[in-house]
Amino acid sequence: MSLSITPGCGGTLRYVTQAAAGQEDLNRRGIEISEIVEHDYLDKKTRTLLSHVPRIKAFAEANGLAHTHSYTRYVWLPRPAVVWVVTACDPLAFRPKTWSFPIVGSFVYTGWFDEREAREVASGLAAKGWDTDVRGSGAYSTIGWFEDAVLSTMFEKGEGALADLADTVIHETVHASYFVKDQSTVNESVASFVGHHLAEKYLVETLGENAHEVTKLRADQARGHARARRLREAYETLDKLYKSRGVPREEKLAEKARITTELRRELRITRPVTNATLIQYKTYGSGRDELEALLGICGGSFPRLMKTLERVREPAKTAPKHTDPAILLKPIVARGICD
Repeated sequence: MSLSITPGCGGTLRYVTQAAAGQEDLNRRGIEISEIVEHDYLDKKTRTLLSHVPRIKAFAEANGLAHTHSYTRYVWLPRPAVVWVVTACDPLAFRPKTWSFPIVGSFVYTGWFDEREAREVASGLAAKGWDTDVRGSGAYSTIGWFEDAVLSTMFEKGEGALADLADTVIHETVHASYFVKDQSTVNESVASFVGHHLAEKYLVETLGENAHEVTKLRADQARGHARARRLREAYETLDKLYKSRGVPREEKLAEKARITTELRRELRITRPVTNATLIQYKTYGSGRDELEALLGICGGSFPRLMKTLERVREPAKTAPKHTDPAILLKPIVARGICD
């Protein structure tokens, strides 16, 4: 995820104060990754993962992403997430609450360095009638404002740790490379698409086509696609319900409760499922068909894809905030021309 946390961004005093303090804490901590690897600091698994970071960065740059000074330090955090993401949405429409900041524009989420504070904010929004969602995030991007560090919260405990680290570093590097103001859905969907594809490509080129990590990554991605399809079905069913006329509010709420309860059980989601939960499917997973088509038009070249995506900027200026990227990408795909 991208997260604007610079002190000059405005917004509520509470948000800016905690964001600045949290970022400052990360800025002053950490140790150079090269030093950890060279002197055998920390455990072998952590050292091995960290040794991949410079290679992942170089790989990302070779595939069209920007060179950044991020991910040269490692910071251990005594908590399971670096920030807790608060999302809010209309309870009977997929209209997310937005937060606006000078320079960087509008976002459909905010990130809080303290879980208790995040939940207090969500409770306050719920008291005003919003559907809310709070989830922990292992990583975020300051979209080039600071030199982001590799965090211990980025490391998955299981066998997919390298794939997850590569995906995360590339995802966040996309944010530092490609950012469209007031278009969170475009930014996050592009970062998710590129991160997933290039993480797989990195593992294949580094470990080999038949490596166990590659097999596991592809199995995980298949499960992820199936989960995304199920979320899309629920989203579309509820969207139709919300837009239906003549159905009393109470009936809509009852049917919504039935659908979200079943979805939570089926997908084994541990936290409550609300519109604020489901809207994130759109934020992070929209425009995939169009992005795949555009990548094909570009001959599988990510540098050409990233260059062609610059065409989104102009129509995005007059489009509604946080427009579905499919709407912005379809005219580009229809031209069938890659830059």
